[in-house]
Order: sequence, then structure tokens, then C-alpha cells
Amino acid sequence: MTDTTEKAAVKTAEGAAPAVPVPAPAPRGTRLWRGVTPWLFLIAPLALLITFTYAPIANMVAYSFTDWDGVSPELHYTGVGNYTEIFTREDLFRVFFVSGYYLAASVVQIVVALYFATVLSFDVRFRNFFKGVLFFPYLINGVAIGFVFLYFFQDGGTLDSVLSLFGYHSDHAWLGSPVSANVSLAGVSVWRYTGLNFVLFLGAIQSIPGELYEAAELDGANRLQQFRHIIAPGIKPVLTLTVILSVSGSLSAFEIPYIMTGGATGTETFVIQTLNLAFRFNKTGLASAAAVVLLLIVLAVTWVQRRLVPDDKVDLV
Repeated sequence: MTDTTEKAAVKTAEGAAPAVPVPAPAPRGTRLWRGVTPWLFLIAPLALLITFTYAPIANMVAYSFTDWDGVSPELHYTGVGNYTEIFTREDLFRVFFVSGYYLAASVVQIVVALYFATVLSFDVRFRNFFKGVLFFPYLINGVAIGFVFLYFFQDGGTLDSVLSLFGYHSDHAWLGSPVSANVSLAGVSVWRYTGLNFVLFLGAIQSIPGELYEAAELDGANRLQQFRHIIAPGIKPVLTLTVILSVSGSLSAFEIPYIMTGGATGTETFVIQTLNLAFRFNKTGLASAAAVVLLLIVLAVTWVQRRLVPDDKVDLV
């Protein structure tokens, strides 16, 4: 027996692990098929996404630099003329102020939804009943809500009848002036969308481990302190998402003001204005520019919000 054989035998006898065999590399055809397979599953969704999302957006951006009327096969390049018109014409720029009412309403609905989600996350009597009551308005069709509140705010309607029971008689038309009409419409949006934010907040709060509340109670923390140090940090990602949805929803309010006023008495929103420009006045190029401006505003707000409040990982344990 040679020295090398003796050393190998001694090493094996001492308990050294035998060499692990290295598997042979897969054939080239197999590796290629493994790389292509995920893309085969993505062909259909990517084709639909490009066809019905990105291609229309590209066409919209292209039309925003033209004077196309939406019907004629001829169109002329106008440069940034449509964008200049949006920000210089008072009647077109006014919709930004109308969006302010809905933006303020979104703040109210977030606060109200967060309050009820916090209260109903604890052991409260009839909390399942109140959960259903808060979420029910979001389940109703927007057109139906518009018609219901149209009769609610009309002269001698439900609101005036209820106020008369308390001795208050008013001849004020709730939808007759720009301020009262926009406040009324924004109030309807609060009533409808509070339930959605409520469910989002409630789900985030209930995902927080219960041991944290027990430890906080043992340390003598009250409900306000539990909200500040446990609930608020725990629902930060959901709160961020809710703010983004509320801002985009405030800028794109449509169905409720369209059903109730049709944009009259100074209640025309960004989407109603874009719809009228495209289909009533046959100014598709200008309407496309307005839609691009709306898209850019939403993206800018989202970017700023993400920069100010980064989506950090929350670790409460």
C-alpha cells in the first residue's frame, strides 16, 4: 500500500466527510426552457396591459399636443398650446379650486374612519352592527347615492323636513350656490367613502399582535397612549396608501357631482370638465391635455408623499 493510499484510508477512518458529488449541469435546452417559461405565462396579461393601458396613454399624450376634435381624420400639431390654455383660462383652471372641497372632505373622512376603526377594534358592545353600518354606504351604487341625495338636498326635501322638526326653517337652496353646493357634494363623498377607509384601518389595526396591548395595559398605558405608540406606527403603511387614494379620488371626483348637479353652479370637477371638452365641445386635444395634467398631478403627489413618508418596515415586536 502506498503512502497516499494509507493517508486516505486513515483520513476516512478518522471520520472525515466524504466528498459530495457535484451534479452535472442541466442541458442547454433545459436551461433555456426554464428561462422562457415565466415569460410564456406573462404574454397574455402583458398584451392586455399594453393594449388597454399603455397604448391609450401614449395616444392620449400624443393627442394632447394637437387640436384634434375626435372626429376629423385631420389634426394639427399645436405644441404646448393646450397646456397653456388649461392654466391660463379662468373657466378651466377653476376646477382646481373645486377639487379643494373634496380634498378637505378626504381629510375629514380619514379622521372619522380612523376614529371609528380605533374605537371598534376594542371590545365594544354591538361593534359588529356598527361595522356594518359604517361600511354599508360604500356598497351602494354611486348613481343611486346621487339620486338619493339629490332629493335629500332639494327645496323642501328630506334635509329641510328634518331641520323643520327642530324649529329651523330655511329657504336656502342647498345646491343653488357654488359654496353650499360643493360643501354638500363633498359631504356626500364623506358619507360614501368613509366605510372603505374604515375597513382598511380596521384590518390594519387588527393585524397588530394582541400581546402589545396587554403589555401596554400592564404598564398603565391608556387608550390614547396605546393609539400613539402602538396603533399609529402599526398602520403607517395603510395610512400612506389611504392618503394617496384620497388625493387621487379628490381630483377625479365624478359620479356624485355629475348625477346631482351635472357640473352646474360652480361644481364642475376635473373629470366632468374633461368629459365636456371631449364629447360636448369636440376638443379632444384639449381634453387629452387635461387628462395628462391630472395624471401628472396624481403622480407628483404620490412621489412627494412617498418621499416625505417612506414606506419603512414596521416592527413593533
